[in-house]
Amino acid sequence: MRGGAASPALRKWAKIERFRAAVRSVVRATVFSSQPEVTSATTGRARFACRVTSIMQTLNHPLISPTLGTARSLTSFHYGPSGGQKVYIQSSLHADELPGMLVSWALRRKLEALEAAGKLRGEVVIVPVANPIGLNQHVLGLLAGRFETNTAQNFNRNFYNLFDLIEPVIEGRLTTNADQNRTVIRQAMREALDAQKPRTEIESQRLALQLLSYDADVVLDLHCDWEAALHLYTNPDLWPDVEPLARYLDSKASLLAVDSVGNPFDEIHSFCWSELRTRVGDRFPIPNGSISVTVELRSQRDVSYEFAEHDAQGIIEYLTHRGVIAGEAAPMPPLEFAATPLAGTEPIVTPVSGVVVYRAEVGKWIDAGQPIADIVDPLTDRVITLNATVSGVLYARHLSRFAQAGMEIVRIAGAKAFRTGQLLSA
Repeated sequence: MRGGAASPALRKWAKIERFRAAVRSVVRATVFSSQPEVTSATTGRARFACRVTSIMQTLNHPLISPTLGTARSLTSFHYGPSGGQKVYIQSSLHADELPGMLVSWALRRKLEALEAAGKLRGEVVIVPVANPIGLNQHVLGLLAGRFETNTAQNFNRNFYNLFDLIEPVIEGRLTTNADQNRTVIRQAMREALDAQKPRTEIESQRLALQLLSYDADVVLDLHCDWEAALHLYTNPDLWPDVEPLARYLDSKASLLAVDSVGNPFDEIHSFCWSELRTRVGDRFPIPNGSISVTVELRSQRDVSYEFAEHDAQGIIEYLTHRGVIAGEAAPMPPLEFAATPLAGTEPIVTPVSGVVVYRAEVGKWIDAGQPIADIVDPLTDRVITLNATVSGVLYARHLSRFAQAGMEIVRIAGAKAFRTGQLLSA
C-alpha cells in the first residue's frame, strides 16, 4: 500500500528481520554479565540487570569452483550487535592494492577491544580480503590483481545494478514513511540478489560481496592508487554524511559522482537510492539508504604500520561521530581542499612516448598552466612539457616512468565539471 500504515508484506518482513536478529544474537554466543539485583519501580519485583556483550562472529562464503581441485571463499568478521546501524568495510578488491588489508587488520584489533568494552552500538562487518581470486594471479612474478586474467574484467566493475533489479516491483511497495521505505527497498534488494544465479567464480564473488553489504548504512571500500595522496569517491547526495570521514582521514581530494559508468562497488550501493529519488521522490520519501565511499589509501607502496594506525583510527572516529561506537569522537580536523565533481577531473595524457620526469607532487595544489611533467626522448633530445589546464589538487599519478603515446599519467581535481561518459580509468 502507499499510505502511512504498514502493509501486511512489510509487517511480515519486519517479523522475519526480528527473527534473524534474534538468531544472530544467539549464534554470536552472547555473554550476560550479571549486575547487582535491581527492584523494578513499576512492579516492585526483583530482577537482574544484565549487560549484553556480543562476541565476534567469523563467516565463510564459498565461491564457485572454477576448475577441478580448486576452491576459494570470502571471510567476513562481524562485530557488535545487530539491530542498530550496520557498517560494512572491505579492502583490496583490486588485489594488488594492499594498504587496505593492513588497515582492516588494524581495525579488527580496535573493534575487538571496543566490543570487549561493550562500546559497539551497531554491527561492523570487515572483509579484509575481498578478492581471493586476484591474489592468485601472478605474471612473471608480479601480482596482477586489477583485472581477472580469464575475462579481462576489472574486479571493481560490473556489480549487479540494484536499481535495475528492483525497479519493476518497488513502486507498488512504497509508502509515505521514509523509514518504512528503507525497509521495503532493502527487502526488494535482498529478494533480487537471492534470485541471481552466478555462473562463474568472479560472478559468485561479486554476488557474495553484495549480499554482505546491500543493507549496510555505511559502506567503505578501501583501495589505493599507483602513486597518490589519500582521496575518496562518493555520491554528491551523500557529501554531508561523508565530509566528516574525509576530515578524519585528511583526504586531499573528494570526488563526487552519481554514476561514473561501469557499476563500481561503492556506486551500486548509493545509485539505487539516488535514482529512486529522481524517479519517484516527488511522491514517496526516499532516504539515503547507503552512505557508500571508495577510499583511496594513497599509493601501492604506502604499506606501513604508521599509515594503517592513522587510517584505522580515522575510521573509528568517524564511526564514533555517527554513533556506531559509544563515546565522544575526536575534534574534527579541517578539510584542506573542498570536494569537487569527478567530471571536473583533468587527465593528463602523454602525446608521445618517452621517459617521464614529474615536476609536481601528489597532494599539492596546481594552478592552470603549471608544468606537471616532462616527456624526454633520449634518441632525439626532444623534451615535451605537459601543463595543467585546470587548477586543483594533483591527487594521483602513474607509477611507471616510461610512457607510451596516449598514456594517462596524472589526474588533477578541477572544480568545474566538463567531462561526460565514463569518468573512471579502465
